[in-house]
Amino acid sequence: MSVPAADRHESERRPELGALIALGAGELRDAVLGIGALHQAVAARAFGAAGARSSPAGRVHRQVAHASYTAVGTGVALAGDALAAAARHWPAPAAAGSDQPHELSRDPRGATLIAIIDGLIGDALEEQDSPLALPMSVRVDGRAVELDAAALADAFPAATGRLCVFVHGLMETEHAWRRGTEEPYATALQRELGLTPIELRLNTGRRVSSNGRALCELMQRLNDSWPCPVEQIAFVGHSMGGLVARSACHHAAGEGVPWVSSVRQLVSLGTPHHGAPLEQGVHVASAALDLLPETRPISRLLRRRSGGIRDLRRGSLVDEDWSGRDPDALRAAAVAEVPLLAGATHCFVAATVTRDPRHPLGRLVGDALVLSASASGWGRTRRLPFADEHGLLIGGANHFALLNHPEVHRRLREWLAEPAPPHAVAAR
Repeated sequence: MSVPAADRHESERRPELGALIALGAGELRDAVLGIGALHQAVAARAFGAAGARSSPAGRVHRQVAHASYTAVGTGVALAGDALAAAARHWPAPAAAGSDQPHELSRDPRGATLIAIIDGLIGDALEEQDSPLALPMSVRVDGRAVELDAAALADAFPAATGRLCVFVHGLMETEHAWRRGTEEPYATALQRELGLTPIELRLNTGRRVSSNGRALCELMQRLNDSWPCPVEQIAFVGHSMGGLVARSACHHAAGEGVPWVSSVRQLVSLGTPHHGAPLEQGVHVASAALDLLPETRPISRLLRRRSGGIRDLRRGSLVDEDWSGRDPDALRAAAVAEVPLLAGATHCFVAATVTRDPRHPLGRLVGDALVLSASASGWGRTRRLPFADEHGLLIGGANHFALLNHPEVHRRLREWLAEPAPPHAVAAR
């Protein structure tokens, strides 16, 4: 069994800070070199337009500029490496009410910072085995819970057989569900319906399908070690979290993993089932910017975005959508058709920033990140068969308002209180 994060020695707990410093220095170095490449491209065009007479000056300019930007970038990188090494020996402040050193990932603000970084480049950080690429985990009070019987019994003393698993979205953590002033869904549903809330934290820069497999494995370990028999499971996913939950259930159903037979409801809040326009725009923009030397550094920056972000272009759920394919190709192959999990009730919430959801502006911008059509399963060539009674369209709300909204809470209470469909009970 792995050692819980809270019980590691202080000398093993500082890599997060050191990795953050090293990453910051590396990004600053890359920014300097990127500016240098942009400078060189603009200068090359200017000297080229000036004709042959400018060639000697152009060569000198290139050499001086290259040496200057390289020196600055190298200096920044060396300084960052030195600070990162020193950070391993800095004393860690104790967590409030504890004599244990404090981790960045346990503090809501520190966790959010890491979550933003992971959302942007988390797949690359995982390949580098960076301490910032946190593995998927169950969290209680910001602390990762080991998935063994003793640790789960200690973390969930009032555990019931009805689980409600909350899966956050891109660049979020489990703390995101506490936005706003309303009582968090987890607390309210536990009090009202007797559900046991399970809040996850995941590296959202990973591919949705990779996180789906990880969630499938986590749920099986949870099912095997839960303090009492698991009777029912509900998923509530915000944004990308809805895709991850669907991917996990699809994988589990295909593999015949036992826990999936207990799934009763899957609820998606502002989930881009058919893609998000922002990622679609960035995909096209990166291709356009790659056409000119002067803008190619900006294109390279945009193309560094994580696989998780890229999956939001079309709502990809499985490996086949991206494995072995050019991620920057404009004419990408169609995504795989992944059906809704049989035997479960599927619900969705969509929002528009306009009070009237039918207003043309509301249809155009949706909740500012996801269009209501995509969130409700409607696409130009694809459609998810959500039932009308299991959908909710909220006007005057943005994407993040769905994390803590009274109307969403009301419908969650109704949906999660519903008995399983008759055919689902028979199948199980």
